[in-house]
Amino acid sequence: MPAIDAFKKHARTLPGGPMHLQNVTPDDNQDLTNVAHWIYIAVAGTLRLTTNGGETLTTPEMVAGWHLMEIRRVHATGTTATGLMVGW
Repeated sequence: MPAIDAFKKHARTLPGGPMHLQNVTPDDNQDLTNVAHWIYIAVAGTLRLTTNGGETLTTPEMVAGWHLMEIRRVHATGTTATGLMVGW
């Protein structure tokens, strides 16, 4: 089932942090429950992800902390970052 984009009809300005949080277990076949607008990385590494725009790519090594991006899926294959949490 595709991720639900609760902000589909809203302007893409995010002045604050996420309202909702969810821990993430990367999965090659399953979208997130909701389109994420933020991702938290506890331990630095790469992310293999599918954006809300439909692109699938592997990021360069990303530092620990919060990152602003719209994500539909976090893939297991190609993801080395750990301690992942998304927000929307």
